[in-house]
Amino acid sequence: MDQPMQQAGAVADKATDWKGPLAGLRVLDLTRVLAGPLATQFLADLGAEVLKLEAPGRGDETRGFAPFLEGESHYFLALNRGKRSLVVDLREPEGAEILRGLVAGADVLIENFRPGVMERLGLGAEALMAINPRLIYCAISGFGLTGPLAGAPSFDIVTQAMTGVMSVNGAMGGPPVKLGLPIGDMSGGIFGALGILAALHERSATGRGRLVDASLYDGTMSLLGYLSQLAFITGQNPQPMGSAHPSVVPYDSFPAADGAIVIACLADHFWPRLCEALGCQDLGGDPGLATMAQRRERRDEIEPRIAAITRTRNVAEWQRILEAHDIPHAPVLGVREALAHPHAKARDMLVEVQHERLGAMHVLGRPLKFPGSSQAPLVAPPVLGQHTADILRRELNYSDEKIQDLSERGVIDRGTRK
Repeated sequence: MDQPMQQAGAVADKATDWKGPLAGLRVLDLTRVLAGPLATQFLADLGAEVLKLEAPGRGDETRGFAPFLEGESHYFLALNRGKRSLVVDLREPEGAEILRGLVAGADVLIENFRPGVMERLGLGAEALMAINPRLIYCAISGFGLTGPLAGAPSFDIVTQAMTGVMSVNGAMGGPPVKLGLPIGDMSGGIFGALGILAALHERSATGRGRLVDASLYDGTMSLLGYLSQLAFITGQNPQPMGSAHPSVVPYDSFPAADGAIVIACLADHFWPRLCEALGCQDLGGDPGLATMAQRRERRDEIEPRIAAITRTRNVAEWQRILEAHDIPHAPVLGVREALAHPHAKARDMLVEVQHERLGAMHVLGRPLKFPGSSQAPLVAPPVLGQHTADILRRELNYSDEKIQDLSERGVIDRGTRK
């Protein structure tokens, strides 16, 4: 271990309650469903204090998405760890005043309403940044704040369709298929968080906040990567390839006796090793198959030959053989098997937390690690309005009588804890 790592570890030993690199930042989370909550969950993972403002009654729409565990939605639980829930009706003047009061002491506000909604409430970026010029205001939307589709409704499948993603997903020759992961929504969350971090860095130099415009459309289109360049260069639409790669052969999922095994020869030096592992040295010795470009032209010959061989053994046997030959490979796991894998456990990607209603439960762990320093334990997703009264008392100095009055009039949730 090098000296900087040792020093970092020594610091961590003395400060085991370190929340993360964003400790001390306050984020006001006005988001719902997926893109926005994913962005704020990342910020909470990194140590920011995230106050999630929810509407009275139902809260975040995903609280109503089945299936449930004792009334708590799987969907909401997946996207809201580490946050505190404050229930407030922003349509009420006193509810809007609560938000303005919180904005004065906040670093970031993030919302994913349709463009124009916050302005109609008198709570748009210009109005709130007038209260706090250091505020980073992040607006996540389907198509962004400008352009002919700004303001149009959008969900993940709409984004995947509009950006070309669906057109390259699915079996060869088959119809377009949505990715199983909601990549459109997730790209909005990932790039929204990235934009906030960039704006925070700029603020450290300028002292001023900034409006961040993040959209599902832009984020997902940016993930086209080499497929976009393929279209630019060839003038043709890339086609769906199933699990295969348009340029690399073999790079696919192959059948085994009891499942499927992925084999990925992304560099030419893996090819002769793979042929030795599979017992097809004739292919490995063929000078007409030595390069990726050559193998691409003979895909229809190579892949059926490999599939016929992989069918003869089970997945575990192929794992042992391919590992011995240092071939990039993986079993095709179900979600439960992936979560139970020893590497997932070793990387702390399964974490037990204590939920207010459910007690001990598992959530996914933080995707980013900081070697030499360990963060404070993750906190469970909140129940609706779990922290409303506490936040109003501590942050805005509201009296118990005022909190009770607001609750009875529905400005904050009628079920708010006292």
